[in-house]
Amino acid sequence: MSRFVDKLPFFDRRSSPMEEAEDIPRNGLLHMHHHHQPHHSGLLMQPQPSPPTKQPSITLAQLLKRVNDARSDASSPTSSPTHSHYTIELGGSVPGSTGSDLSEHMQCAGAGGGDGPLLPFVLKFTDLTYSVKQRKKGSCLPALPFRRAGGEPAGPEAPRMKTLLDNISGEAREGEIMAVLGASGSGKSTLIDALANRIVKESLHGSVTLNGESLDSNLLKVISAYVMQDDLLYPMLTVEETLMFAAEFRLPRSLPTKEKKKRVQALIDQLGLRNAANTIIGDEGHRGVSGGERRRVSIGVDIIHDPIVLFLDEPTSGLDSTSAFMVVKVLQRIAQSGSVVVMSIHQPSYRILGLLDRLLFLSRGQTVYYGPPSALPSFFDDFGKPIPGNENPTEFALDLIRELETMPDGARDLIEHNKKWQTRMAPKMKHHDGHGEKPSLSLKEAISASISRGKLVSGATDGSVSVHSGESAPAAAVSKFANPFWIEMGVLTRRAFINTKRTPEIFIIRLAAVLVTGFILATIFWRLDDSPKGVEERLGFFAIAMSTMFYTCSDALPVFLNERYIFLRETAYNAYRRSSYVLSHTIVGFPSLIVLSFAFALTTFFAVGLAGGAEGFFFFVAIVLASFWAGSGFATFLSGVVTNVMLGYPVVVSTLAYFLLFSGFFINRDRIPRYWLWFHYLSLVKYPYEAVMQNEFSDPTRCFVRGVQMFDNTPMAALPVALKVRVLRAMSQTLGVDIGTATCITTGPDFLAQQAVTDLTKWDCLWITVAWGFLFRILFYISLLLGSRNKRR
Repeated sequence: MSRFVDKLPFFDRRSSPMEEAEDIPRNGLLHMHHHHQPHHSGLLMQPQPSPPTKQPSITLAQLLKRVNDARSDASSPTSSPTHSHYTIELGGSVPGSTGSDLSEHMQCAGAGGGDGPLLPFVLKFTDLTYSVKQRKKGSCLPALPFRRAGGEPAGPEAPRMKTLLDNISGEAREGEIMAVLGASGSGKSTLIDALANRIVKESLHGSVTLNGESLDSNLLKVISAYVMQDDLLYPMLTVEETLMFAAEFRLPRSLPTKEKKKRVQALIDQLGLRNAANTIIGDEGHRGVSGGERRRVSIGVDIIHDPIVLFLDEPTSGLDSTSAFMVVKVLQRIAQSGSVVVMSIHQPSYRILGLLDRLLFLSRGQTVYYGPPSALPSFFDDFGKPIPGNENPTEFALDLIRELETMPDGARDLIEHNKKWQTRMAPKMKHHDGHGEKPSLSLKEAISASISRGKLVSGATDGSVSVHSGESAPAAAVSKFANPFWIEMGVLTRRAFINTKRTPEIFIIRLAAVLVTGFILATIFWRLDDSPKGVEERLGFFAIAMSTMFYTCSDALPVFLNERYIFLRETAYNAYRRSSYVLSHTIVGFPSLIVLSFAFALTTFFAVGLAGGAEGFFFFVAIVLASFWAGSGFATFLSGVVTNVMLGYPVVVSTLAYFLLFSGFFINRDRIPRYWLWFHYLSLVKYPYEAVMQNEFSDPTRCFVRGVQMFDNTPMAALPVALKVRVLRAMSQTLGVDIGTATCITTGPDFLAQQAVTDLTKWDCLWITVAWGFLFRILFYISLLLGSRNKRR
């Protein structure tokens, strides 16, 4: 506690970008205006002494009391006395504390220190190395043993390793933008992934620390954000709706909706999106916002909760010069609000270069320069390649690196020169920065203070992530998810319904397909009679109808595949739980299944002349709905396993064909070989097919074969009716049983026994079909858990 109080006055307090746009002052314990540090053209910068003050400083006891009051006012209702959650709500004031008093103490502390402002957050990476196995082109076979020159075998050839990162070191600080530059394939995106913990620990060597402490994966997800190179947004949502949904995901339930809307409006102004606020994002088929506006929306989605660390992979890719400059200008304001910003960029313009604080040039995974942009001329002067006065320093550096990479030794000379230059300039750089080796605050203290001044707006919950700093110090807790499960599910469901409502053509086409299929079946199997041929035609109708339910569900396959990368982006940093997504996905799709089920049943049941009356009709609707439910679940599960629509459709079609083959329509269960019987019970078509069969033929008073009809479907069917009657009489005399032309030979249950549909009742088949739908959605959830790790191997 004492350490936190001692460090607290030195904290460099800046307003958040949302607060800056809103121009709404905060009244809280930690409130100071941000004094912008101007850029200096030279490499060395003398530390600015703090202004002297004559105002008396407050006592330690007074400051301690204020910190305790702030913590008690800001703690969550569910917090326990022994486990403090350092959270202060936006707009909340701390009783007994005034900004002037704290300002006086800050001035006194600054006068006493005289070492310049202290940095609360320092992201440092040391000796990062990452290699991957490189497979030979065109080779699908394992490596075979090769022979030495003498002809003796030398064992299998070891797989070649390609080094993507080779001992990369550096640091990024709060209030600054660190840009990673290099040609395509130099390792820019790989380095960003390494810093963002998107590479498994077993493959990445080296260390990444924040304020000298290793980052836990769960903690990093909470305090950071990652903006991918591609703009992964829902095309039918407007800019304001996109940011509002992001706010509902990332901001806590304790923050009123009015405050969330204020935050979104402030962010829209901060990103320069006011004119496009009510415009849809758009895609290839729908005209929407421009490329630069879409990129800024992508950034806004990930910074809505005001993260401490922001990673961006090529945020200016594909943008014109003006749009790129506006994007980087926004990033500069984000950094100045108290964030660490690390970005990769291909080739910055002069104007963008003036906004960057640190540059890291890479060549084939190795560092060729690390330092401020202002030091580039002296660096290349020492190397013997001075930069012309009228040329962009970054363009010159990238051209020189490309030229060196074409030589046998590559950029080795420049890499060695950088190592010597870094060693020689290290003392000057340390003096230029005005900071020592260690960050001013521990990670726990820095995160606690950041939460207190409004950053990381994520209320403490039961599923919190703790930051431990020392054995005796209490843990600072930040929530793993901003909202509880049911809030996430409600927001996801509402967003999905909006998307569905704005793309009605998808449901209309699906409904039309079901109606056309039903109409064709109704006209082909119109008013079937109770003759043996009518029985066979009913079997054909049931088999085609039930399998059609599953085939029409294959359109559920591209639904998740189109959202897959949006889902990966949002869940990578804990916007919501995967279980919330699965349940909302199920809820949104279910109403359309009900409509489709009634549409098909109304089109076919009465036209074909199926039995059962009202009870039989509603059971037919239920089994059709269960078939849609199971079929859409199966397609949804496959969409979580496969990653491409072109791979998914063959799997769906072929698997459903196997299900139909083993359903019992083509071959009875009793005739299926024992080694294939297991597949019969796995067939999704088996259970709805047997259910409708029993719904139709379970009445023992209904007769399907009478008298001479027993000769139908046999060679004797062509005999005259009189001759058939004589045969019946002869059979009666032989068997001693009276068999006339009206005698019932085969009832419905008899026919079910002939088809081996006797092991389950129709209700058993219905509930098993429903259970299949639940099982596939559970498997879908498991596939999301296993297949959305967002990490390189």
